[in-house]
Amino acid sequence: WSLSGAEQFALRYADGPQLYITEQVSDARAARQLLERIQSHGIDARLEALKELAKLSADPTFAAEFINMEGIGTLARLVESGTHFGEMLAFTLTAFLELMDHGIVSWDLISLSFIKQIAGYVNQPMVDVSILQRSLAILESMVLNSHSLYHRVAQEITVGQLIGHLQVSNQEIQTYAIALINALFLKAPEDRRQVRNRPIKAEMAHQLYVLQVLTFNLLEERMMTKMDPNDQVQRDIIFELRRIAFDGENDPTGTEKRKAMYTKDYKMLGFTNHVNPAMDFTQTPPGMLALDNMLYLAKVHQDTYIRIVLENSSREDKHECPFGRCAIELTRMLCEILQVGELPNEGCNDYHPMFFTHDRAWEEFFCVCIQLLNKTWKEMRATAEDFNKVMQVVREQITRALAMKPSSLDQLKNKLRGLNYSEILRLRQSERMSQDDFQSPPIIELRERIQPEILELIKQQRLNRLCEGSCFRKLGNRRRQEKFWFCRLSLNHKVLHYGDLDDETHLNHFYDIKSVVTGKDCPHMKEKSALKQNKEVLELAFSVLYDPDETLNFVAPNKYEYCIWTDGLCALLGREMGSDLTRSDLDTLISMEMKLRLLDLENITIPEAPPPVPKEPSSYNFTYNYS
Repeated sequence: WSLSGAEQFALRYADGPQLYITEQVSDARAARQLLERIQSHGIDARLEALKELAKLSADPTFAAEFINMEGIGTLARLVESGTHFGEMLAFTLTAFLELMDHGIVSWDLISLSFIKQIAGYVNQPMVDVSILQRSLAILESMVLNSHSLYHRVAQEITVGQLIGHLQVSNQEIQTYAIALINALFLKAPEDRRQVRNRPIKAEMAHQLYVLQVLTFNLLEERMMTKMDPNDQVQRDIIFELRRIAFDGENDPTGTEKRKAMYTKDYKMLGFTNHVNPAMDFTQTPPGMLALDNMLYLAKVHQDTYIRIVLENSSREDKHECPFGRCAIELTRMLCEILQVGELPNEGCNDYHPMFFTHDRAWEEFFCVCIQLLNKTWKEMRATAEDFNKVMQVVREQITRALAMKPSSLDQLKNKLRGLNYSEILRLRQSERMSQDDFQSPPIIELRERIQPEILELIKQQRLNRLCEGSCFRKLGNRRRQEKFWFCRLSLNHKVLHYGDLDDETHLNHFYDIKSVVTGKDCPHMKEKSALKQNKEVLELAFSVLYDPDETLNFVAPNKYEYCIWTDGLCALLGREMGSDLTRSDLDTLISMEMKLRLLDLENITIPEAPPPVPKEPSSYNFTYNYS
């Protein structure tokens, strides 16, 4: 634009983050101006400058210029002074975090007074949400990026204080608090990672280990602990499971009899090793965590536990659901789904608020899932050979329910109730039909070829149904005993016969159908205002016009008969069958026919275009000469 002093101007995006586009000299000028404005005495001018700085700090070029002018030190001093509050402090912390994230300045240069000030915002009982969120994020970055800062932050912030932020309703605060807890555990020395050495109260530890995002927690420790078959304390836990399930039976006095009875009971409990079930818990994962879950179910939900065990022990052998084996495999599955024992992943956005709603949320989650497994086993009428199939279905049920983000365990139960085995099959079929293969040109072309055949099949079914005939209630009959009349189509599809149901000797008939009308367009709906106001009757009404002044009026007994007759009459007139029943039948039959025709092409990629026709051979001398 031939402006004088072009270096004094810059281009900037009007939308989005509003970053600068043009060369470095413009960024330097903008950085200098903002640095001057944030140190001005006017509160409004300083607030606007900090707001703009929070936006521009994400720009790498601008950030480099601002940092070169000792901008970060200026922001740190503003925070340390303790004179900024509310929006002004929130914008200051946002700009500071954005500038530090560029990695130009080392976190080790941060002063102790700055750390104390930021930690103070986290420890305050009542602090602005935006300030708390940014303070948690700054502390997390300190811990992750500097070993020396870990020790300083750990002195100012305890895990117990952070747990208080997990109990708020704000999901962002919960997430940032979890991230800081993860960082503290990751950078902690080896001796502090062990649960038994942590300076954390028992109830705090419980609230921590229900979070699948935590790595060094009780779940992981128990999951990776093998059971010692010779450890009497651990064997007593298995004996307690047997006692709770079969308490009514007295122990026989003889040692051999007692062993034989225990072996029988352990088989009924569903353990793989009937003689020494402790061997079932030697594989990690899930290790001792599975036994912990089983004991919690047996003690806290004793009726449910006894019902599951006795219900399966009384079934036929081939249909019994092995409780012990299922509980061990389910625990392993839940650890995989919730990524227990894996390092925190910055790119993972899985967040399950229901784990904050109960002190023993992990165990309660297991109890809900083991009941689901037992229910699904019955729905599938599974045998021991179907064990893996059942576990696959249960995994799908749980992952689909968790994807709906239930806010409580009760909501999870409701979600799982709607995801029974038949619903999973329906969803699988629906997803297969919506896959790319079913939208490819060859499949669409095949569907178009099949559709006329299927429509003709539906048409013949409708006409055959009209030939069988149906009963219809007479309108305007005020007597207690209702009267009915009968109508059917002749076998040659040319005549409609009708008459009173109790007078089979006299039948009326007509040959030439002019049109078919439905709903409020029917003459008998227009004549009778009471019927017109009855929505249910209105939806089932249709009329056949076979003479300028003659009509045959119907009110179908139900929606199915209404669809059958209106479709059949439209087919006789050569019109399209447009009922909901026809659309449903068409989708079902086309789907079945497509699957049958594509059965041999399973796991074979269908090309988008037909293969090229090969060139003709140079000669046809290879053909057989029949003469």
